Amino acid sequence: MTLHLPDANGTLRAYEPRTEPLAVTPGSAFTSRTVFSAAHVVADPYADVSPDSPAAVDWDATLAFRRHLWSHGLGVAEAMDTAQRGMGLDWAGAAELIRRSAAEAKAVGGRIACGVGTDQITGGTLAEVRAAYEEQLAVVEESGAQAILMASRALAATAQGPDDYLEVYGHLLRQAAEPVILHWLGPMFDPALEGYWGSSDLDAATGTFLEVIAAHPDKVDGIKVSLLDARREVDLRRRLPQGVRCYTGDDFNYPELIAGDEQGFSHALLGIFDPLGPLAAEAVRVLDTGNTEGFRALLDPTVALSRHLFQAPTRFYKTGVVFLAWLAGHQSHFAMVGGLQSARSLPHFARAYELADGLGLFPDPKLAEERMRTLLDLYGVTP
Repeated sequence: MTLHLPDANGTLRAYEPRTEPLAVTPGSAFTSRTVFSAAHVVADPYADVSPDSPAAVDWDATLAFRRHLWSHGLGVAEAMDTAQRGMGLDWAGAAELIRRSAAEAKAVGGRIACGVGTDQITGGTLAEVRAAYEEQLAVVEESGAQAILMASRALAATAQGPDDYLEVYGHLLRQAAEPVILHWLGPMFDPALEGYWGSSDLDAATGTFLEVIAAHPDKVDGIKVSLLDARREVDLRRRLPQGVRCYTGDDFNYPELIAGDEQGFSHALLGIFDPLGPLAAEAVRVLDTGNTEGFRALLDPTVALSRHLFQAPTRFYKTGVVFLAWLAGHQSHFAMVGGLQSARSLPHFARAYELADGLGLFPDPKLAEERMRTLLDLYGVTP
């Protein structure tokens, strides 16, 4: 049945929804790449909250979505920016999310890594930043999950230069019980992280980042790079010490970075694999057989959707991710913690639906069509 979707100019155009989903099935873990999907949280739509209230989470739906990702062989990157850390989910909520998800991972045999940050403080001295990191690292390690040392707004505001980053990260790596993933999140994802590693010059920042790793290679499992710059990521991964992995966080160029070249490849830790989970898993299993062309044939067509969801202002990509989870039937509503469902426009949602439907991402295309029609009705769209 035809839908009439608004474009960026306010013009309605006819769209014929797909009738059958892409045929993919759950499968085992991968052999050629380590792949994490950052996962969103599902809000409790019945909670009486305001945008300034602590997050009210629907724990059953949130954990069910993680089981969905694990069933396809994906690891879960928990309590990251995709879960609205710093954009609706505070540290108390993140700590509970880490504990619950880590316990669920243990119960089902799923792989999990969790974000360690400093979002219980907004600023302070270097000692206070270290203490905040230490508190969160203890929670993650006690849960049994791998730690991801996230970029810190408080450190970015406090540090006077590269030496402060070397001191703080060196201190944390020395005390980490197991190798961690270091996360470099660019300012397109969080403007407060401009100048991270002590410089707005990315070459200088890269030098400091590599110095941190070189001083503690046994404590760094890998790095997660979210700069949306494929050339820079390739250059960086070629300079890593032996045994330190590069996990791409580039939601614009991930197929080519995961496929790699004659000198290496990137593993993956991606927010776009939240909506792409089953299709991404299918593609990586094809890559496991050595079929790079088949991998690219499956994953390259998804880039248009990813670039759409992650378009500037990039930090609001979470709205599109949750929107698609609602259309796909992973949750019963389109509400987000902090009211972030209002962060994108109706034409943006319409294009996201069209691109996702064209890829066959919706397990029940009819349900997705009905929910898209409900949204159009809510906005008063009449053909």
